[in-house]
Formats: sequence, C-alpha cells, structure tokens
Amino acid sequence: MNIDEQAAWAVLVSSLEQGLAQQGELGASDAAQDLLAHFLCIPDQRRPEWVIHPLAAVLALAAGAVVAGIRSYTAIAGWVEDAPAELLTWLYVRCEYTVPLAPPSKTTLWRLVCGVDADALDLTIGTWLRARAAAQQAAAAPAPQDPPAPACAPDADMNHDTLEELIPLAVDGKAVRGAKDKDGHQLRLLAAMLHDKRLVLNQIPVGVKTNEIPMLQPLLDPLDITDHVITADSLHTQRETASYLHRRGAHFLFQVKGNQPKLFAALDALPWHETPIGHTATTRGHGRITTRTLQLRPAPEGLTFPHIHQVFLIERYVTDLQGKSLSNIAVLGVTDLTAHQADAPKIAEFTLGQWGIESLHWLRDVLYREDDSKVRTRSGPRAMAALRNLAIGAHQLTGRTDITEATRWANRDRHRPFAILGLDR
Repeated sequence: MNIDEQAAWAVLVSSLEQGLAQQGELGASDAAQDLLAHFLCIPDQRRPEWVIHPLAAVLALAAGAVVAGIRSYTAIAGWVEDAPAELLTWLYVRCEYTVPLAPPSKTTLWRLVCGVDADALDLTIGTWLRARAAAQQAAAAPAPQDPPAPACAPDADMNHDTLEELIPLAVDGKAVRGAKDKDGHQLRLLAAMLHDKRLVLNQIPVGVKTNEIPMLQPLLDPLDITDHVITADSLHTQRETASYLHRRGAHFLFQVKGNQPKLFAALDALPWHETPIGHTATTRGHGRITTRTLQLRPAPEGLTFPHIHQVFLIERYVTDLQGKSLSNIAVLGVTDLTAHQADAPKIAEFTLGQWGIESLHWLRDVLYREDDSKVRTRSGPRAMAALRNLAIGAHQLTGRTDITEATRWANRDRHRPFAILGLDR
C-alpha cells in the first residue's frame, strides 16, 4: 500500500468512527450495534436537494432482502415493495428524510448499490458484525468473581486451558465468476474472516495487474489485529507478510508448499518419524471418515523465514465407511506462536478454522448463486458480495448455522429479516 492509499484508508476509518460517535440519541454501545447508524456513516455523493431515498435507508432495505435470500436487483425491488410501512417510516425518519410515497424502485436500488463507496461499505459491515458479536459475548459473560487460588505451582506443566486468548482470523480470496469487465477479467475479492462466527471484517478487490500477496496488507491495514492469529494458505507464506504481521502485533500460521522451496525442504527433512503425535481428531460425515493428526516441533535453527517459533506437520487420512482409503494428504506449516501461546490442539484448531472461509464462499455460491450473477457495473458486484457477507454473518449471530434453512425461515415474514439485522424498531 502506497502513501496515498494509506492516507485514504486513514481518512475512511476516521470518518466512520466520527460518524458513529455523532449518533446523538444512541448510547455508545447501542450505536455500535445499530446497523442503520453504521450505514449513515457511508458517504452519499448525490446532491442533498435531489435525494428522495437516503442511501442508508436503501442499503438497509436491500440488506433485509438479501437476508431473506433475494438475489437480483429486480427481485430485491419487488421484495422491498412489501416492506412493513412502519419500518419504512422509521428508516426514513432516522435518516431525517420525509417518508416517500413509494419504496425505492429497481432503478434507484441499482443506481445506489452500484455507486456506493465499496471500501466504506465493506468496512462498515465488518465493523457492525464485530461490534454486535462483542456485545453478545459481553452479555453472555458471567459476572466477574475473585480468581480461584492456583491449583498448581506457576512452573507446572502448561495445559490447554491456560493458553493465551488469541483471535484467529482467516484470509482467503474468491473469484466472482460472472462479474466480468469488458475485457473478460473476473472480479476477485480478498476477505478476512473471524474463525468462530465466520464474520467477514473486511474485503477488498484484487486488481487485474496484481495478485493476492501484496493485497493482504491493504486488507488488514484498517483493522485492529493485535493478538490475532492470521491463518492463510501457502500463497501468503511470505517473509514480508510475516514481518508486517509482527509489526502490527499479530501472529501468523501458514502452510508451506513449493512456493517456498528452501523452507519446504528444511521442514520436510526434519525427523517427523521421531516426533510424537500431539493431537488426533476423527470426524464422520458425507459417507467418509476423516482422521487428522498433528505433530509439533520447535523451529530448528537456520530457517530462512522470520519470527518462526514452531513448525508442524498435519496428515489427513480419508476412508469410506468400510475403511477403504480415499486420500492421504500431508501439509507442513510454520507459526510464530510459542509453545506457551499455542499447543498442538490449538494449532490444529486454528488450521481447521482456516477452512471455514471456504464454507462461507460455498454458501455465497450455492445459496445466493453468486458465480451465476451477471452484476458487473461499477461497485455492484462487490457491494452485493458485501451484503451477502452481512446476511450470512447476521444469521450466524442469531445462533443459526443452518444458513439455507434460516434464510427460508426469514423469507416467510417481512419483519424477520429486519429483526435479524437489529432493525425491528
């Protein structure tokens, strides 16, 4: 990210923070959880005297439609026509606009979604998802009590419950296959997702003349990633990336493959046959039995990669229900986490969590048929992807993991999608 881009991000983050602070009638906690308050922070480039439908209200209505599983602008416009009248009134009054005679048309929806500041929209949605998750966690936390007396001496062996509380954040890219420009180039988006709730905190496009590697830093620059563990596939196993995360107070857990041949060779040559298995997990489903094992070692001396403290080998064995072998896969990896920060079960948990972002992408493709969408105008493809991230994350925050069925349930009542988004005022 160059100096101009850094300055632009700083201005964007500052304006969003100031906008939330200015939501006068709301307390700080309520404003952080109020989706409309977040949408009101997104700049509207239209001349105010020409505006009938405020951007924040239109985005809220479109978000409600997407929570209900609606996919196209035509379908969104039709769904919005039946939005509850009292909700429409509340949205427009909150935006300090006169309630219109009719909901926004397809043309208005298309124009505003395609013209929205996509950087601001993605960051705003991520900020709201994280704030709401934090509020839920705080509400569910038990009342503080005096800590119990230690059951063992301070130098006793570490166990899994005494490890540092670290926040895993997955990074991965996804092509929006139907969103092609005039030269036939597909839109590709790089996203950062919290492992536990599968909440996308930010998303940026990967330009035609670059790739995901240099875009990881711009993706994470606006986020507070202190004490986060960034997990990514082998493409992002880069020295510059590791140093960047170290400077930001974050950690990394990367796979190692052929794009780092010296590092791969050094890890592959370690005496793994002498290394005890530190963690084993077996799962059964979809007609298969999958067993994963993890071996963990201190990093050897002389590795040509910065900040590494531990290295690991994961082996995955897949059989059918009768025990016939279907596949065997081995993956090497590195992390800057020390043994006092992450043991073998925790490393396995972080590694498995990285695959969660693939299931998020699968949902967008299967439930919303994102790859079949022909939306390609300006910010349209990215904005619609952001609204899908918002919808999936909002369902997750209500405790639903069966997102397809949750979407059907939400679509059966016009009030439900807005309740899921916290807009049922």
